[in-house]
Amino acid sequence: MTQLPHIIQGGMGAGVSSWRLAQSVSRLGQLGVVSGTALDQILARRLQDGDPGGHMRRALKAFPFPAKAARVQNAYFIPGGKTTQAAYRVAPMHAKENPRDLTELCILGNFVEVFLAREGHANPVGINYLEKIQMAHLPAIYGAMLANVGYVLMGAGIPLRIPAVLDSFATHQPAEYPLNVTGALETDDTLMHFDPRAWMECELPPLMRPKFLSIVSSNTLATTMLKKAHGRVDGLIIEMPTAGGHNAPPRGKLQLSAEGEPIYGGRDAVDIAKLCELGVPFWLAGGYGHPEKLREALSLGATGVQVGTAFAFTEESDLRADYKTALLAQAASGQAHIFTDPLASPTGFPFKVAQLEGTGSDAEICAARPRICDLGFLREAYRTPDGAIGYRCAAEPISVYVAKGGKPEDAAGRKCLCNALLANIGHPQVRNGHRVEVGLVTAGDDLVHITQFLPPGRSSYRAADVIEKLLTGLASEADERAYASPRTGTQSFASTGQ
Repeated sequence: MTQLPHIIQGGMGAGVSSWRLAQSVSRLGQLGVVSGTALDQILARRLQDGDPGGHMRRALKAFPFPAKAARVQNAYFIPGGKTTQAAYRVAPMHAKENPRDLTELCILGNFVEVFLAREGHANPVGINYLEKIQMAHLPAIYGAMLANVGYVLMGAGIPLRIPAVLDSFATHQPAEYPLNVTGALETDDTLMHFDPRAWMECELPPLMRPKFLSIVSSNTLATTMLKKAHGRVDGLIIEMPTAGGHNAPPRGKLQLSAEGEPIYGGRDAVDIAKLCELGVPFWLAGGYGHPEKLREALSLGATGVQVGTAFAFTEESDLRADYKTALLAQAASGQAHIFTDPLASPTGFPFKVAQLEGTGSDAEICAARPRICDLGFLREAYRTPDGAIGYRCAAEPISVYVAKGGKPEDAAGRKCLCNALLANIGHPQVRNGHRVEVGLVTAGDDLVHITQFLPPGRSSYRAADVIEKLLTGLASEADERAYASPRTGTQSFASTGQ
C-alpha cells in the first residue's frame, strides 16, 4: 500500500514553489508541489533571460513532441539573456479559444516545471492550480501529465470537473471544462475543449492518472466535492483563513476589523470529526507549520499537514533573495506583519500581503503604478450585449473596466497581482525602458514564526531544515522511523511516481 506523506509543501504564488523547491521536498520523502500558475509566461521569461544553467532547454529536449519544443525555444530563447532595460515579450492572454502558439507554450510550461521537479529521484511530485484561473486548465493539466505528475491539487473554487479531466487525459482522450461567464444564458456555449490527439506528434502509451486533492475551506465544500465530483477525489486539503495567498471569504455578510481585515467567525470553523467520517485522507493547512501542529493534526485523524509559508522562505524557493532576507529579518526582530487585504485581488477573494517597504504593499508605490492589465490570468469572462464572451479585470483602467460593464466600486483598491507575482520571482516587466514592476509578497500568518527553522549561526534555511523540524512533532520514535529522515532522503511513500 502506498504510504501517504505527512507533509505537503504548499503550491505558492506564481513560481515561488518552483521545481527546485518541489524537487528538494520530494527527494526527502514528503510531497513537493510546484505552483501551476502562469507557467507559460514563466517559461517564456526564463528563456528570455538566457536560461541560466540550461535547465529549461534540458527539459524541452525531453518533451515527447520535439517540433513543439523547438518552436517555443526558437520563439523566446535569447542567448545571454535580454538587457535589463528591455521589456519581456509577453505571450497573448488566455481566453476561451486560445491561439495555437499560446496553447503550446502552456503545455510546455507545465511539462518543464514538473519534469525538472521529478528529475533525479523516483518520488511523486504535485502541481497546484487555482480553479478560478480556468482558461489555462486543460492544456496546463495535459502538459503536467505528460511529465508524469503524481498529484494535482486545486482550490480557489469548486473543481467538480477536474477528476474527469484527469481520467480522460490518462488515455489521451478529449476533455472539456466549463468557463464561468458572468451573465451567460443557459443556451450559451461556455465549454472549453481540448483534444490531446490534435497536439500529439506521435503515439504515446497511456499516462499515469495523478491523484486529485481538492483544497476546500469548509465541511460543506468537502462533502460537495466527494458527492458531486465527476470522478474520483483522492483526498482533501482543508485550508484555514490563516493560510497565505487567496483566502475564501468569510461566510455571511463581510465584516471588517478596525484595521480593515475580514473577520472570520464560528461559521468559518471546520468540524474535523466530521471530516474523518468522509473516509478519505485529508491534510490540514493554514497555521500548521509547527511540530506540535503536525502532532495535533495526526491526533485528530488527519493524514498530515500542508505547509506553505515556511517553505516560501527556504533557499530553494524562487522568491527573490532580497525579499526573503528582508522578511526573515523582520520576523527575527518581531516586526513581520501580514495584512489580509479584502480589496487587493481582482477576483474579490481576500489576499494576504506581507508588509514590505519597496513593494506593492506600500500605498504610495501602489498608487503610482498605472493600471495595466497585460497578463490577464485573473480576468473575468462576461457576456457582452451581442452575446459574445468578453474579458475584464478589476485591476485594469477603471474607465475601461466600466466600459465593459464592470462597476467602478468593484475596481477600487484592486492591484495587478499577475505582474506583481512575476516580479516576486525576479522576472519583473520593464516599461518604457526604465519603469520596473515591483513585487507584492504573499505569505500566511505563520510568517512571524519562520525563524524557528533557522539553524544556529545561519541567516537562511533549507527545505530539509523545515522537514526535520516539523517531523520532530511525530508522536513517537516508532512513527518517526516509519517516515523519511530528511538528512538521508529515505523514501517515505511510493517510489513508483504515483
